[in-house]
Amino acid sequence: MKENKNLIKMLSEAIDGGRGAAFVTVISVGGSTPREAGAKMLVYADGAIEGTVGGGSIEALTIKQAVDCIKKGEGGKFIFDLKPGGNTGMICMGKMEVYIDVYKNPFKVLILGGGHVGVKIAEACRLAGYPYLVADDRKEFANAERFPGALAIINEAPHKAVAAACADAETYAVIVTRGHALDKECLEAVMRTPAAYIGMIGSKDKVGEIFRQLEKKKLYPLKDKRVHSPVGLNLGGKAPGEIAVSVLAEIIKVHYKRDGAHMRDVKSAGGKA
Repeated sequence: MKENKNLIKMLSEAIDGGRGAAFVTVISVGGSTPREAGAKMLVYADGAIEGTVGGGSIEALTIKQAVDCIKKGEGGKFIFDLKPGGNTGMICMGKMEVYIDVYKNPFKVLILGGGHVGVKIAEACRLAGYPYLVADDRKEFANAERFPGALAIINEAPHKAVAAACADAETYAVIVTRGHALDKECLEAVMRTPAAYIGMIGSKDKVGEIFRQLEKKKLYPLKDKRVHSPVGLNLGGKAPGEIAVSVLAEIIKVHYKRDGAHMRDVKSAGGKA
């Protein structure tokens, strides 16, 4: 029981920290198997584990399956046949059935800039349930009081914080720094990562100039479909809160690959509005 309580605590910490994880439970066994029904293991997205379901080849296969489930965002029931001709290559003459529960946030938002718009984007993220990080070298702007619940607050130049934030394919980056030069440096830094979405605030004139400067460095924002700048949907409104709503709406639209149409105009699967 102690092991199970520890794993549950570790799972809770992973969820709170925005770290993808899978909770593996052995639900039935037959014949000779390494562990009994009820054995549990926690598997992280990078393949690291806590607990065990038996070690050896059977555990390696279970870890691989769990990591695949995390990537897909979907768990389920899986059977590992430990007999000759089974799907494990083992000859323990048994069968083990596991259930894999996946706990994964759909994505994380990296807010580069701790000003008024950054604060409002963070508020929108909290409302929508999306984990977020914020970066700004000014501690009076980027701190726990202004950004409660942030996965991380990185107090260094925003463009340098991109590496510290470990921007990956599940990162949606929003560039809202205090100046054009910083915005350009951030855009360059994020474009060199696998980030799924890159939004940068600014007028069309400012954006165009930054794009031209990056082209000299052989970076082509106009050809990169991840880059959305000027950022946000055309909803109207210029207040920080209004901008934040349009930015998060665009992020959700991109993530779910939707067209952003009015729900009243969206036809159901049956063809009726």
